[in-house]
Amino acid sequence: MQDAILAMLAKEPSHGYDLGLRLRRALGPLGGSMNAGQVYVTLARLEKAGLVVHERSEESPARPDRKVYALTEAGHARVAAWLAEVNRPKPDLVEFHLKLAAASASRLADPVELVDTQRRELLRRLAEAQRAVLAEPEGSTGGLLLEGIALRLQADLRWLEACERVWSRAGKESGDA
Repeated sequence: MQDAILAMLAKEPSHGYDLGLRLRRALGPLGGSMNAGQVYVTLARLEKAGLVVHERSEESPARPDRKVYALTEAGHARVAAWLAEVNRPKPDLVEFHLKLAAASASRLADPVELVDTQRRELLRRLAEAQRAVLAEPEGSTGGLLLEGIALRLQADLRWLEACERVWSRAGKESGDA
């Protein structure tokens, strides 16, 4: 979220409240769960890191506590680096894979059952994402984000099918020995 806030400030200095509204709007239906205080905590961290500065708002003299945040040169550099960065979102596949291996090795749990449990959760999330996509107006940026989430979940489900095949075979082979 830090980089998103910095990128929003690159456009223009802003109040924390306005940044929160813009973030919620950008996230569409997922923004509703965002804690408003999270923006202010993030701004404080960014200020401590020297990426933003604040000044008192001159447009609301009745509210002297309202701060307008702006990027420093270091903040501008970080936004530029973030925008130029090319990386893929990193699902936590490694941790789940290690869980399957440990379950199999220790015989504390059946890896195929773990895969099945994970699949049920992903199917639940996929159904939620698909319902949310349908509820969004056509062409909305929030709908685009939700569609990406649904596609990622479908890919994770295909990976779980591969895990189930391998761990089912491994279980049969160890049971035959």
